[in-house]
This record gives sequence, structure tokens and C-alpha cells, in this order.
Amino acid sequence: MGILVDSGTKVICQGLTGATATRLSERAIAYGTKMVGGVVPGKGGTSHLHLPVFETVAEAVDATRPDASAVFVPPAHAADAMIEAIKAEIPLIVCVSERVPVLDMVRVKRALEGSKSRLIGANSQGVITPDACKIGVMPERPHTKGRVGIVSRSALLNYEAVDQTTNVHLGQSTSVGIGGDPVYGMDFIDCLELFFADDATEGIILIGEIGGTAEEETAEFLKREKSPKPVVAYVAGLNAPTDRRMGHAGTVDVFGEGSAAAKIEALKSAGAIIVPDASAMGTTMRRALGGR
Repeated sequence: MGILVDSGTKVICQGLTGATATRLSERAIAYGTKMVGGVVPGKGGTSHLHLPVFETVAEAVDATRPDASAVFVPPAHAADAMIEAIKAEIPLIVCVSERVPVLDMVRVKRALEGSKSRLIGANSQGVITPDACKIGVMPERPHTKGRVGIVSRSALLNYEAVDQTTNVHLGQSTSVGIGGDPVYGMDFIDCLELFFADDATEGIILIGEIGGTAEEETAEFLKREKSPKPVVAYVAGLNAPTDRRMGHAGTVDVFGEGSAAAKIEALKSAGAIIVPDASAMGTTMRRALGGR
């Protein structure tokens, strides 16, 4: 099972003919993802990778009835692409585009209100349900079908958690990269709710980082909802200098909030199992599941 995507998910790609979109779509198809078309203004009526190319998202939806759209569009045009997909009522939109202007993402968030769409990103590494469907830039290996749901702001730490859960023979139900920007679509809470309800997910690894208040808000959610499954949490940046801006836009402190220590304490008080060292995510989850 898993969340968000499965073997039956039909996917279109906005920006399909671009070099990066071409390469990653080829890999997705080889992995088994059901790519059904692309959208490239000015190239409607052509084909690429043996897939039909449409002028607009609305045309693609009419012809292919997709469940998801992968957005590989330059940052200056990414917001318009996401909003076009939202207006076309595509259920899941995954935007990997980096450096999308914050004010553009505010427009996207407004478009999402009351819509039928979920958005992952922007600046997301994507989503993968192993052996079923892959959307984004995540590598195929070392993902393996299994029991642990992973949700992360950091791409590299996401891959680290995947590698570790594979090495301890737990595997992943689904892995989601929500992105590191200050304004984005699905958050930790959205993903946790889905993982809680997913029968294939027995435990959850949550990977946060300094900046913003997402982890603190997630802690409040966990206090209210009382997770039915073990949640193992790692927060990057405990030893980060306080006078230096880090790589992700989302790591900027907001009114002095967002330190790793504060996030760790909040998650710990909410019942999450804190991992002090990133190298112990897999083994900690295995212990949390009773060594199974």
C-alpha cells in the first residue's frame, strides 16, 4: 500500500521535454511508474519518450485522466504551472523546482485552499512507494518495499534514512520529501495523518531541521492525536552556528524561533523517539518495532 502513490498512479510531467525532466522521466518509466503524457506549451500535438505532449494541463487531464503531475518547470514559471494543475483538479502535484520565489508560493498556497489537490514541494525531492511508483529526483536504490514511512525536509538525510532502513531489513512503505522552503505544500502533519491510516506503515521516521516552526507544530499535533505508531525523529542543525544562514531557505530563524534544541525538546515531550545521531535512525526504528 503506502501513501500518495502506488502502482496504479497515472502521472503526467509538466515540462516533459526539458533535459532534466527527460532524464528523470526515463528513470521513472524504467522503474515502473505509469507515465501517461506531458505538458509543454508550444509543443502540443507532438510526442516525447513515446508519450503524448499536450499544450495545456486541461487537455492532458481530458485525454489521460492522471492522478498526479510532476512539475519540472523553471522557477520563474513554476507557480503558474502548479496553479494550472490545481485548477485542473489533479489530485497530487509534486514540484521539484528549486528557488521558486516566496511570493509566488504564497499565490500557490491560496490556490490550494478549498481545492481538490495536494501539493508536495516546491523544492521537493519527490515521493516514492518502492516497487510501485516514483515521482521526483529520488534514486531508485536503495529504496526497498517495507514497513517504515519516511517524511523529511532534507533530501540527503531522507536518503540516509532510506539506506539505513533498508540495511536493517525494514524497508519503506513510502518516502516523502516535503522540501526545505519556507512556504510549501504538504507538511509533516499532513504526511503523519496519512501514515497513521496506512496499514503498510508500522513506524515513521520524521526528519526536521533548524528554522521555522514546522517541528514544533508537529509536536503539538502528536500531543493531541497520540500516534498509534512509533515516531522516530531526527532534527539536523543542533551544532549549527547561530550567526550563519544555512543552505535551505526554510532554515532561516523566524523571530528567534526554530533552534534544533527547541524542536528536539518539543518532539520529545510529544512522545517522539529522538535520535541524537543521524547514523542511528534505522537501528532506533528497528528497536522501536521490537527488533522485528
